[in-house]
Amino acid sequence: MTTTTPSTRTVPRGLRGSPWATLVAISFGVMMVALDGTIVAVANPAIGRDLQASLAELQWVTHGYLLGLAVFLITAGKLSDRFGYRRMYLVGVVGFVATSVAIALSSGVVVLVAFRILQGLFGAVLSPAAMGLLRAGFPPHQLGRAFGLFGSLLSAANAAGPIVGGVLVSTFGWQAAFFINVPVGAVALGLGLWLLAADRPADRSARFDLTGVALLTVAIFALVWALVEAPTVGWTAVSTLAPLAVFGVFGAVFVLWERRPADPLLPLGMFRNPSVSIGVVLMLLMALSLMGSLFFVTFYLQGVLGLAPSRAGVFLLPLMLTMGVTSPLAGRLLDRVGAKIPTVTGLLSSAVGLFLLARLGTDTAFAYVTVAFLLLGTGLSLVMTGATAAIVGNVPMRFAGVASGMQQSAMQLGGSLGTAVLGAVMSAVIVATLPGHYRDAGLDAPDAAQATEMQSTVAQGVAVVPDGASAEVVRAVTQASHAAFLDGLHLAFGIAAVVMALAAVLALFMRAGRSTGEPAVHV
Repeated sequence: MTTTTPSTRTVPRGLRGSPWATLVAISFGVMMVALDGTIVAVANPAIGRDLQASLAELQWVTHGYLLGLAVFLITAGKLSDRFGYRRMYLVGVVGFVATSVAIALSSGVVVLVAFRILQGLFGAVLSPAAMGLLRAGFPPHQLGRAFGLFGSLLSAANAAGPIVGGVLVSTFGWQAAFFINVPVGAVALGLGLWLLAADRPADRSARFDLTGVALLTVAIFALVWALVEAPTVGWTAVSTLAPLAVFGVFGAVFVLWERRPADPLLPLGMFRNPSVSIGVVLMLLMALSLMGSLFFVTFYLQGVLGLAPSRAGVFLLPLMLTMGVTSPLAGRLLDRVGAKIPTVTGLLSSAVGLFLLARLGTDTAFAYVTVAFLLLGTGLSLVMTGATAAIVGNVPMRFAGVASGMQQSAMQLGGSLGTAVLGAVMSAVIVATLPGHYRDAGLDAPDAAQATEMQSTVAQGVAVVPDGASAEVVRAVTQASHAAFLDGLHLAFGIAAVVMALAAVLALFMRAGRSTGEPAVHV
């Protein structure tokens, strides 16, 4: 049985290796990964036109990246613990840029999707290593501030993605959405080589848990596949149930196996710390509520309110800006009082914001939406910072990489689960209520089969208007369709609000104190 020691680093001399220099160095890498997650949505229509891609193929431009990222995060975190955070971070940066160039040069959608999956793998290498560098570089009493600033960078990148993407795609073509990673990656690589101090792996002699890697990879791959397929084919389809069964079997075998090896991929002993266990669940529930409900906000803004994309972006700015501004403040608060109080407060604030969004109408004012987004953004900043600190800050330093991979996996899987589950709720409500709204508008009600066929369009805030319909009929159909859409939206946001409120109750069982994980040991 091997023994492990905390990952060690050289004593910082001047700028190189200092905590804040570390944060600056990794900022460009993590922002590049976050930016790529949102910028592609803007590029997809142009990719479809240029490569003659179908809607299903275009969906896999996004899903492929998610698949590569989610499947490899925990394994990549373990690799960072094993081989060093600096080394793996730099490998992730180089690989991410190289695959970005390959994507931009792709002449067919199949090749493009393959490189997107590979890009996700390198994103999975980069992200836990960056978090491990933060965990190793900052003393425990400053970890909250570091995680808060880290969250602020991610929020800024996510907010900038659609704007930057729109400018690049409209000016230079869809390839520019990927070529932009070349200069950003060059800066990330240069700063990494200059500012990041060399770190010593936790234990060079540790054996890698290849069986655990195989079991976990198959389990997460099957789960992500099922969540991607379910909104299209339904939850009862074989193509959904079969991978869910595979996930259940391989996931159970993985948990049983991880009790055996001396150097497990995912040390189950970490979960004996209640803050770590609760933090993982909170990250999952937060992502489920946020991603699952906000997926439909754009459809509401553009479809129901009839806003142009640029105007819809203005409506979303309060949410993104609030998260960017309040994340560093949330980090400072965590350093002072610990994660419990801010996390509970953030969950309750998010629940109230989601409850307000569950009352949106066809004439909701910008001020109302802004207040809801301010509450939601402030709450999410506290939750993300608190849950991250609870997970990564409360594990021994030698497990910082795998803990970071676990935290980010929970967020990715929670977002996919939320989109699939709340999307199913939206669809079911629309099918159930659309005929009644048609009758209320003085129209012939569609039967169950017709309502099912129409729900996909209505769920995007768009009315299915018959060819040659009069203006009066167009208004009536639109009114009925929007009413059914809002019925589904209200229930989806209501469920998300309840989930956040229940999560606040769970957060009460977190430890009240500050992070207790091992500090970095300097030699």
